[in-house]
Amino acid sequence: MDKGKIGFLERFLATISPSGFEAEAAGVWREEAAKFAERTWGDLHGNAFAVVHEAGSPRVMLAGHMDEIGLMVAHIDDHGYLYVRAIGGWDSQMLPGQRVWIQTKSGRVLGVIGRKPIHLLEDEERKKVVRPEDLWIDIGSASKEETQKRVAIGDPVVLAYGPERLNDDLLVARGIDDRIGAFVALEALRLVKGLKPKAAVFAVATVQEEIGLRGAHTSAFGIDPTVGIAVDVTHSTDTPGTEGEKKRLGEVRLGKGPVIARGANINPKLFDLLVDTAEKEKIPYQIEPAPGGTGTDANAIQLTRAGVATALVSIPNRYMHSPCEIVSLSDLENAARLIAHAVARIEARTNFMPGSAEGATGGRRATRGRPRKGGGEAG
Repeated sequence: MDKGKIGFLERFLATISPSGFEAEAAGVWREEAAKFAERTWGDLHGNAFAVVHEAGSPRVMLAGHMDEIGLMVAHIDDHGYLYVRAIGGWDSQMLPGQRVWIQTKSGRVLGVIGRKPIHLLEDEERKKVVRPEDLWIDIGSASKEETQKRVAIGDPVVLAYGPERLNDDLLVARGIDDRIGAFVALEALRLVKGLKPKAAVFAVATVQEEIGLRGAHTSAFGIDPTVGIAVDVTHSTDTPGTEGEKKRLGEVRLGKGPVIARGANINPKLFDLLVDTAEKEKIPYQIEPAPGGTGTDANAIQLTRAGVATALVSIPNRYMHSPCEIVSLSDLENAARLIAHAVARIEARTNFMPGSAEGATGGRRATRGRPRKGGGEAG
């Protein structure tokens, strides 16, 4: 991966973007998209968009969410300590003793998450699971009034970790879930532009996935795509303690390529197209079972309007929802290549109808007949 893309990725991962507070991340993403996309824009929800070949048909949506889990300031006590509520799904055992950044109107404020030292905990307290309400944030203030001059109720909080490299291929960062997906969606858009697609291709950095797939609902409704490919992370099963998970999740390893989901949330013709493309382009890939809704933006996209032919391409990720998530840069590159080359094969009459005789990899028949905004007729 060249230095320019690495620089963008590191800037993007360094932003603070808990669900509902994605504006900084959206600005970095759109700034990069503007270097090659026909146009970029945002919507009232906070989603960020970029498009190439907007007049094409059908409309294809590539989506990765840019929000991350975080905390929110809920109370300031008389001594100036902050109490917080969770944004998204936390393992609260990770919180004690962490440094945090609080995003305020005046910029970042450094704090630490406090808890009674182990020496002062009673036996019963030591046995209990830590709850966020048992913790507090110390920013060095001596009073409520002093804290209120720097921090406001509702300010978002993240753990104070930036992106770093473990080696030439492995990247560790907070918020890889799923700014890495929004990065891959944009890189796929950059690549597909050079492949001269027949489709109109939209990349979207969606908001508020961690609290209910919200941005994917609104952005997909606005774009009204025929095809949607969500890019997210998935659990790797190559670390100690995950051996038993292979029975449920399959064998997923870092550096072995993007993971293509298969199941009810996935259009079978689009799945076949992705696998066929990987084989033809010699792109390594892995497959994961998805017997129901995936809990990703793919679920929201599939259920938009009268339904969308949807796929999910995931990046193997270690230690999800921790401040030390790890991914392989080669998996990112291969995911972007896979998506770009698959999208380049989609035409206005590519057939994604489940159960039809002709496949998306070769047959040509109308996908559905309603008019496409800006792209003529789908059929």
